[in-house]
Amino acid sequence: MSSASEQWQNPLRDPRDKRLPRVAGPCSLVIFGVTGDLSRKKLMPAIYDLANRGLLPPGFGLTGFARREWEHQDFGQVVYDAVKQHARTPFRQEVWDRLAEGIRFVQGSFDDDDAFDRLADTVSELDTERGTGGNHAFYLSVPPGAFPLVCKQLARSKLADDGPEQWRRVVIEKPFGHDLASAQELNAVVNDVFHEDQVFRIDHYLGKETVQNILALRFANQLFEPLWNSNYVDHVQITMAEDIGLGGRAGYYEGIGAARDVIQNHLLQLMALTAIEEPVSFNPRDLRTEKLKVLSATRPAEPFAKTTARGQYAGGWQGGQKVPGLLDESGFSKTSCTETFAAIELEVNTRRWAGVPFYLRTGKRLGRRVTEVAVVFKRAPHLPFDDTATEELGQNAFVVRIQPDEGVTMRFGSKVPGSTMEVRDVTMDFGYGHSFTEALPEAYERLILDVLLGEPSLFPVNEEVELSWEILDPVLRYWEKNGSPETYRAGTWGPPSANAMMARTGRHWRRP
Repeated sequence: MSSASEQWQNPLRDPRDKRLPRVAGPCSLVIFGVTGDLSRKKLMPAIYDLANRGLLPPGFGLTGFARREWEHQDFGQVVYDAVKQHARTPFRQEVWDRLAEGIRFVQGSFDDDDAFDRLADTVSELDTERGTGGNHAFYLSVPPGAFPLVCKQLARSKLADDGPEQWRRVVIEKPFGHDLASAQELNAVVNDVFHEDQVFRIDHYLGKETVQNILALRFANQLFEPLWNSNYVDHVQITMAEDIGLGGRAGYYEGIGAARDVIQNHLLQLMALTAIEEPVSFNPRDLRTEKLKVLSATRPAEPFAKTTARGQYAGGWQGGQKVPGLLDESGFSKTSCTETFAAIELEVNTRRWAGVPFYLRTGKRLGRRVTEVAVVFKRAPHLPFDDTATEELGQNAFVVRIQPDEGVTMRFGSKVPGSTMEVRDVTMDFGYGHSFTEALPEAYERLILDVLLGEPSLFPVNEEVELSWEILDPVLRYWEKNGSPETYRAGTWGPPSANAMMARTGRHWRRP
């Protein structure tokens, strides 16, 4: 049975040309939580950018739901301001005018039956006035505690009901629970209203071009894949470092911490893409199958006292400015044990990766903002040089830079010009900005478009979420029972225990 979006065809598109961009069919998007930063800085600008690139249908509808006493035009002004401030593509009045015609607003709270009935009437009016065809996606940009109530209201008002000629989908932002039990409970609540193929769990990192490029680099090139195994790889480091603190985010972050916030989703997904076997195809089912195999084979290395580290930033100097420590940030308890740095060592028990440790780390107030996947290779088994010729030679490395300087770096040894044989490390760089003229789209552009197209490849399913919690939960339980986070100065690269967990095996963290 084909969906309405599959039946709609862009008359200007030649279906034989797969290089042309995919264009969404008749549809609308309803955003809950339109007054939040995510909606204002990411979602609304991404919708405009998609429209500006010709990837949304002419009759696209956008509905906001919030408690503010706004009229349609008030919400339209909010969207306009967000687009003017944060859109990636140039502002074009004709694009905005067409988009603005489909903007609606419904005032109400999540426990207000009448408000959801008005929302049902609004999307029905969009079907008639804008030709959205009964195809509607609901974006829950709200705290996880509100998911059950919103889902139940969508079911009660029949907004979740799809049909043979129309679709309904729900988009959920992380965190997907705070441990395995809560994730299972959350999944049960959502799946009680929406079938799993209607549920899109957003991990915005999976929408980044450089993350998807991991698959292209591995499987489109003969150069890398023969070396991508335990015969040649010494270890893998996956880093997401931020140089900002948590000022103003205590309500979300207190009690969550770095491991739940980043490792459970972003970094484990990056690890899975780095470690998977070649899928039969890149359709969602085959790609998901290989990711599930990797996650099923992954365990945290023990003993946790030596294979994990956690820290909490103290005050210091960063970027020439004096910055406060976490305990001095507004909203955080003076006795808070919430970690702002987390590092763990993982084992992937497959034939390809047996014996290769995967090191995952993330932190706030670190030396600089960077996200990367570094595959570090074993040293050459024999070096026919004098010791002095290679004393500065490190290990070969293949580094995918995910942000902010998107690209790839290869590190290898080369002879220093001169009359003596001296070998030093050099790098070879590929940068997206140098090789392609088109600017990289925002991750939310790709992910919102995929929701509207019903393309689930980049969205974790129930089993992926639960397997990720199974990997992380033992570490979290150990931390809860053993001490508190070490402090580290703002602007450094984490607590001493992070360096110790690498040094015990003769390794060290990369300095991005």
